Amino acid sequence: MITNFIACSQPAMPYSDMSIPTPYKYPGMFLLVLILVAVPWTATAQETQTPGENIQAEQVAPDMVPTAPVLLDGKVLFQLRGVSAYPAEVRAQKTSERIEIFAKDLTRPIQSLRFVDDKTFTSIFADKQMLTTLLDIDSQLEGGIKRQILAKVYLKKIEEAVKAYREQRKTPHLLRNTFKALAATGLLAFGWWGLGWIFKKLDAAFERRYKARVKDVTIHKVSILQSHQILAGYHGALKAIRVFLLLVLLYAYLNFVLRLFPWTAYLGEHLLTVVFDPLRIIGKAIVATIPDLFFLGILVALFRYLLKFGKLIFANLSEGKITFEGFDQEWAWPSYRIFRALIIAFAVVMAYPYIPGSNSNAFKGVSIFLGLLLSLGSTTMIGNIIAGYSLVFRRAFRVGDRIKVNEYLGDVIERRLLVTHLRSMKNEEVIVPNSEILNSSVINYSSLAEQQGLILHRTVGIGYETPWRQVEAMLVEAADRTSGLLKDPRPFVRQQSLGDFCITYEINVYCDRPHDMMELYTLLSQNILDVFNEHGVQIMTPAYKEDPEQPKIVPKDQWFTSPAKPLQTQEK
Repeated sequence: MITNFIACSQPAMPYSDMSIPTPYKYPGMFLLVLILVAVPWTATAQETQTPGENIQAEQVAPDMVPTAPVLLDGKVLFQLRGVSAYPAEVRAQKTSERIEIFAKDLTRPIQSLRFVDDKTFTSIFADKQMLTTLLDIDSQLEGGIKRQILAKVYLKKIEEAVKAYREQRKTPHLLRNTFKALAATGLLAFGWWGLGWIFKKLDAAFERRYKARVKDVTIHKVSILQSHQILAGYHGALKAIRVFLLLVLLYAYLNFVLRLFPWTAYLGEHLLTVVFDPLRIIGKAIVATIPDLFFLGILVALFRYLLKFGKLIFANLSEGKITFEGFDQEWAWPSYRIFRALIIAFAVVMAYPYIPGSNSNAFKGVSIFLGLLLSLGSTTMIGNIIAGYSLVFRRAFRVGDRIKVNEYLGDVIERRLLVTHLRSMKNEEVIVPNSEILNSSVINYSSLAEQQGLILHRTVGIGYETPWRQVEAMLVEAADRTSGLLKDPRPFVRQQSLGDFCITYEINVYCDRPHDMMELYTLLSQNILDVFNEHGVQIMTPAYKEDPEQPKIVPKDQWFTSPAKPLQTQEK
């Protein structure tokens, strides 16, 4: 068992190359060495007592021992092992730091490197500073050579590394490498321009000589490849080759320039690894997920064909080719969308465990974040979606119906999942949320108009001196004069109230054109005014205080007072 003695990291007392530190001079070192030497003996004794247990770290094969590299300028000098109390990473890091401090200090010559041998360990020193300490068990990593020979080898490596470290940082060396880097930069610029010039010439030569000869590729009059596709493929291949050569040129430049300077030499030596390691990792990850990807492919294919089969069934339902009792054709596509959403949700649940990275914390975090956003921000949206489907299955209205929702009156021009689009009487587009429609009363003027007729009505107030039979006959006559109203069923009149000053009559007429209701209301009102004026009956609506001296009617000879024109003139 080995360690990098912490106590020995302090400056040592000067002594000759062959002097041996005694326990009296370095009591801390001697005590730690005794402990380290005693540990294998204790472990051996324990193994003797319990032969069935092999717990000695020293009995582990050398290739199984955890080690860490000692580095200088990114280059590995040698490997060091460790123990649980002093891991190999910490030991190697401390040794690397001491060697680097020595290499940076130009006042300390390389000749000051030496090793000091003892019966139980060998230490490598730089002047008065201890760099590292080796034990017999360290030789196991190097094939069991003697500790003293191993120390000489390590010492030689440290000398060469420190010499190279100092040489690479000398001003003349840096100046030479700087000129080399500038020259390489010039060559890079020239090569970059040269490649662009060469490929530009190649492209121009192809356009000049071969473009007109490129024809469509056909087999039995069936076009396989069109000429523009062939040209696009050629230009794409040419561009890919150019990009590849530029990348090779750039890699060669970076690899050469980075190696020129000690601070970037490590990156230059491992540039290819830095570039291709991510690709290698991605490739290994893809290969590892091939079974899951194969499962996902089969799952997608199965559910895709299931959705196609469902779409075929619901398409036949919408066209009436397939019928179910109590199932309206209008429900077909909304039902298909619900079916599709359920199938996709079921497929996602089945596929989730096989999605690459689904077990990672990042994937779970994103899933939780999206779920939180969906739950907090989509309450209204989900309410409108549910309301949209509810309206379909309630059969409250269809596209083309004239409806009234709260104060909105118009024709339904489009019904979406979240909103319904209406066109008002003034040709305005009104977008009403489905949740508002679901929570409001909907008046549908079109649903019963074709079978039973829509009833339009107008109200007038007539004085008590006018016989009610005459009033009802005049109202029916006005309805008969109005074109666009149904003659069967016949119009009818209701007396709504006997007021303080007049009787309120209501004429009710039938029509089967709800979209023309506003025009019919206008025509009906015009005819009521004409009929009552013809018979000299005064309309008392809205109210009056006393009988006027002259009835409030318009004589027939004044019906077309300027700028109004007679009907015959208008027709001409």
